[in-house]
Order: sequence, then structure tokens, then C-alpha cells
Amino acid sequence: MRRLFAVLALAGLTMVGLATPALAHNTLIGSTPANESTVDTGPQSIELKFDQPVQGGDDLNTVVVRGPNDDRWEGGSVRVSGNVVTMPLRQLGPAGVYTIGYNIVSNDGHAVRGQVKFTLSKPGGGAPAAPDAGKPESSAPSGQAQPDSGAADGDSGGGAPVWVWIAGAVVLLGAGLVLALRLGKQQ
Repeated sequence: MRRLFAVLALAGLTMVGLATPALAHNTLIGSTPANESTVDTGPQSIELKFDQPVQGGDDLNTVVVRGPNDDRWEGGSVRVSGNVVTMPLRQLGPAGVYTIGYNIVSNDGHAVRGQVKFTLSKPGGGAPAAPDAGKPESSAPSGQAQPDSGAADGDSGGGAPVWVWIAGAVVLLGAGLVLALRLGKQQ
């Protein structure tokens, strides 16, 4: 009986050990401006800080900043440096809620989407970006979108779908049970 428990404990520890943080999607751990904060003057740029490095490269990561009238306020290209994503902003305009929607490629290769909201308490003198008909609309969330933790469509938030982990656990437990039964008959 002790061997059965030892085998099952070993199988459980193996499964826990395989679920390392390196297989998890990136998580936003901070931003400038901070989520749900109120600022008197609009920032010149935004900064999104994640718990792991973000994959860089042209067109891999998108950030969209929308103001109270759903106008866009991006002022340049997204830059990635390790686990920090930055983007310059235009001078902000009307007072109200601004939403930073992001769609980044996480360290494990999966897309991670979310949003950060902040309130501009005093209007600025800026004008929104002109709509670009030639540029496809970003898949980053607009002001109406809900944040996405990255886990969807059967994805556990780790590097493999949930069914792979369940199948692995069943196989390990089955092997442990067979081993325990064989060892029990030999004694």
C-alpha cells in the first residue's frame, strides 16, 4: 500500500513540476499610466510591463489607444524591450476615459490581449489620429472590448491544451495503479 501512495505521489509531483511558469502566458504586472488611475495631463507615452519577456518584431504586437469619443491617439510605433512594451502618444484631447488595448505575443508564442483604462481629468489640446483606410483595424480591444487573460478555446493558459494535461494525468495514474497492483501480487 505504501508503494501505491509513493507511485501516486511521484506521478502527482511530476505533473506539478511540468507546469512551470515558463509555459504560462505573459501577465500584465503594471502600466504607466496605471490601470483605473486619473491623470491631470496626458502622458507622452504609455508603458506596459509584463512578468516575462515579450516577443519583439515588426507587426507582432499592437497597442491601440482610444479616447472618450472612440478616437485613436497612438503617436508612433510599438517598441519592445524585454518585458516592457512602450508606445508614444499624441497629445491627448478631451477629458474622459481612455482605453489602452493591447495584443502582444507572449514569451510562449501565444497572443495575450487585455486593456488598461485611465481617466484624463483636464482636457488637452491634441487632435486624434486621422483614420487610416489602408491600415487594417487592430485586433487589440477597443473601449468596448473585455480583457482576455489569454486562456480560450480549450487552452489552459499554459503551453499545451487542457486535454493534453488530462490525458497525461490519466496515463500516469493508470501506470501507477498497474505497477502497484503487480507489486502487491508479488508479495
